[in-house]
Amino acid sequence: MAFLVAARSLRLPQWRLAAGCVYQSVWNSLTGKSAGTGIKDYDLIYFDAADVSWEAEDAVIRRAAPLFDGRWPVEIRNQARVHLWFEQRFGLPYPQLHSADEAFGHYAAIVHAVGIRLEEDDTIDIAAPFGLDDVFGMVIRPNPGRPGDKGLAAKAARARAIWPELRLVDLQP
Repeated sequence: MAFLVAARSLRLPQWRLAAGCVYQSVWNSLTGKSAGTGIKDYDLIYFDAADVSWEAEDAVIRRAAPLFDGRWPVEIRNQARVHLWFEQRFGLPYPQLHSADEAFGHYAAIVHAVGIRLEEDDTIDIAAPFGLDDVFGMVIRPNPGRPGDKGLAAKAARARAIWPELRLVDLQP
């Protein structure tokens, strides 16, 4: 909750705390592991199509640094600019998006496609276009809309080393 409060204070458009830190927090709770187990970083996404330059994203990262430094390793990404660098970095094409939540349709696994946001009234808004069954069922399966992700099997194996209860479904080595 403290992270969500800090993230909300940035007032980023369409922001969400996304992916690993969300589902891994659930898995830690389900398996009795301590909070933070397995969490490499906290993915904070937002969508600002007004300026898709690296400089604009970097300005957000610098503005956020004092809120998160020393508490949480955070990775902040403007989803409006992912299409500009994704293929070069990961070898797969990536479409130009129209919202932050649209990004979830392109995550490597169904379980990755979940994000939360703390609203002004302190309610939590959840985006999970594939539902939450894989999160609570501790399942990693590929996103059928993103075939050919060569890194998913290795990522799933690392997760299974931490949470042996995981079920891996339809993963290619």
